[in-house]
Amino acid sequence: MPRTTDQPAIAGAAEVELLIGGMTCASCAARVEKKLNRMDGVTATVNYATEKAKVSYPAGIQVADLIATVEKTGYTAAEPAPPEPAPQEPLRPQQPQEAPGEAQEGPEPASYRQRLTVSALLAVPVILLSMVPALQFDNWQWLALTLASPVVVWGGLPFHRAAFTNARHGAATMDTLISMGTLAAYGWSLWALFLGDAGMSGMHDTFAFTVARVDGASQIYLEVASGVVTFILLGRYLEARAKRRAGAALRALMELGAKDASVLRDGREVRVPVDRLVVGDRFVVRPGEKIATDGTVVEGTSAVDAAMLTGESVPVDVTVGDAVTGATVNAGGRLVVEASRVGADTQLARMARLVEDAQNGKAEVQRLADRISAVFVPTVIVLAVATFGAWLGITDDTVAAFTAAVAVLIIACPCALGLATPTALMVGTGRGAQLGILIKGPEVLESTRRVDTVVLDKTGTVTTGRMTLQKVYVAEGTDEEEVLRLAGAVEHASEHPVARAIAAGAQERSEMRVPPAEGWGRVGRLPEVTGFENVPGRGVRARVEGRDVAVGRLFDALPTGLARAKEEAERDGRTAVVVGWDGMARGVLAVADAVKETSAEAVRELRALGLTPVLLTGDNRAVAEAVADAVGIDQVIAEVLPEDKVEVVRRLRREGQCVAMVGDGVNDAAALATADLGLAMGTGTDAAIEASDLTLVRGDLRVAADAIRLSRRTLATIKGNLVWAFGYNVAALPLAAAGLLNPMIAGAAMAFSSVFVVTNSLRLRTFR
Repeated sequence: MPRTTDQPAIAGAAEVELLIGGMTCASCAARVEKKLNRMDGVTATVNYATEKAKVSYPAGIQVADLIATVEKTGYTAAEPAPPEPAPQEPLRPQQPQEAPGEAQEGPEPASYRQRLTVSALLAVPVILLSMVPALQFDNWQWLALTLASPVVVWGGLPFHRAAFTNARHGAATMDTLISMGTLAAYGWSLWALFLGDAGMSGMHDTFAFTVARVDGASQIYLEVASGVVTFILLGRYLEARAKRRAGAALRALMELGAKDASVLRDGREVRVPVDRLVVGDRFVVRPGEKIATDGTVVEGTSAVDAAMLTGESVPVDVTVGDAVTGATVNAGGRLVVEASRVGADTQLARMARLVEDAQNGKAEVQRLADRISAVFVPTVIVLAVATFGAWLGITDDTVAAFTAAVAVLIIACPCALGLATPTALMVGTGRGAQLGILIKGPEVLESTRRVDTVVLDKTGTVTTGRMTLQKVYVAEGTDEEEVLRLAGAVEHASEHPVARAIAAGAQERSEMRVPPAEGWGRVGRLPEVTGFENVPGRGVRARVEGRDVAVGRLFDALPTGLARAKEEAERDGRTAVVVGWDGMARGVLAVADAVKETSAEAVRELRALGLTPVLLTGDNRAVAEAVADAVGIDQVIAEVLPEDKVEVVRRLRREGQCVAMVGDGVNDAAALATADLGLAMGTGTDAAIEASDLTLVRGDLRVAADAIRLSRRTLATIKGNLVWAFGYNVAALPLAAAGLLNPMIAGAAMAFSSVFVVTNSLRLRTFR
């Protein structure tokens, strides 16, 4: 297997997802992850953005042991709450709900908003009084102290509490830096006011963007202490809101499903919650209603709108025998559907699970950022002490040394590093889900960047996978409609795929509409047959409308025109079927697996991404080359046995190509797993979907190009975020240590660095 997962698998291990509380930065997540991974046999991935830990553990360990380990580290942990039991009483009409992730802020943003509002109202006068000498009346400093104290103590309480908790466990996080910086500034101000000269009437203060040399006993930093707390609260509030918006796509996906269904019980319709449905239940779906769960239509015809699930804007016609997916909308007539999958087995639930797993994973670049964040905070504390000592030794100015050290503490938050990858991954995978693209994990993104060759399975991927009537040739003096009608009537009695294609083609070309009062529908004008006979290996014959009709290879000689038509059809890779009656050939029907209408455009889009398309099929070369010519593929590998598809992918990789494979069948699963990047059509088999890295919910090959573009865009956003986060810290720390940043300016810059990273990730929501 060329691809790797985040953690090595453990034989016989169980998995659990834990909700982690109390994390405030990437170094918190790194600490929890490190502690969990130190347990024997445990592998854990902790994601700061989603606040979840995905843990694999051996039989000797209980979930309670994992939770206890997290709590000993200074954080909280809990398993996700099980779904609430369905109500037993008849359901009442539900009130309209707000769109998830938009109107409802949630507890975390609301908590920050309250602290931010109060702190801002109190801190703004302090900042103005401190920065504008004209506003400084006699004893203004005592008003500033009165206003600043609640901001530092109550507004900054989440930071002080987290710093204290971490200190008890011998650790330091970004909260340690914020708490130390603000309390140091506040403590210095208290000393200067009560024990120094700053409390004297008529004292005036000035503000500078850089470190200024002043008398320490008369210098106060109340604007720094209150301003930094306010700016960081603003950053946390905006960050929390943005993180919530980043996960809105997944929440919206989970909310898509119907809440109840009209189940047929003893001939009556009974309204029941969807979680009470079982496989085999039959339920009614009226126009405008959501289909409750995956199933098969057993009664009725309609059009189904799957836009919210697959991104496909055109409703799809369905009739008896067609499969339908839960959460899609019945846009036409009344349907009766038999449930085939319920609960966690439905396509919607599987999609949500895949997206959530991807969001909880970590790309390799994020692991590097986590390792840096884990040692970054202690390093910054050492650097702040060194800065204080260096300034004191060089300038003998305690105030300047203190100011520079506080600026170092405040500027150096590694929060942007921790948010760079998970926020982009959350938004990218969520947007992909909205478009019918499921990205299985962050490691997939790196593969999409390197891919240069895309191998396309023919049947079901480039073509529809169904035999269809392509062309009709008739002998001179013969009516085409008559040939179709008689051939369709005979083949309608056969189950052979070619026969079904001819019968369906004949019905479609001779369709008529019934009166609206009886419901719109297609009715083929095919006559009755008698004396039907199947001639093994040669075809079928029957008596239709007084004629002895034969279809297949039952004629020894063909008229010149039909012989040429048969050769032309076979040269184009089509199956040629001869039709005749009363002992004479009257026409040739060309049947083939039809190329999807969008495949040629998809190939052009793949080429535009710099990929070389290769058509891979088990069909004969003539058929393969005809399909390749139709869609614009130059390289064809034909007549390949299913088990040999893996070897073809391996050979291309040995030749130095980075290979993406697109397929949909069971026989494609091994090749999908072997390729550097596997893309499964969602219309295909479960085996293919499980073996792939990307699942394309629609059966449209154009989505493959969209998936690669989205993955590359997400990876580019992650790298852009990391460049900014690294660059910010690399540039800001020397400036702060050199005395070129006032601590309050440093606090504002630090807060908005995280906001920038999250906002940059949110741009992925506009991907088209």
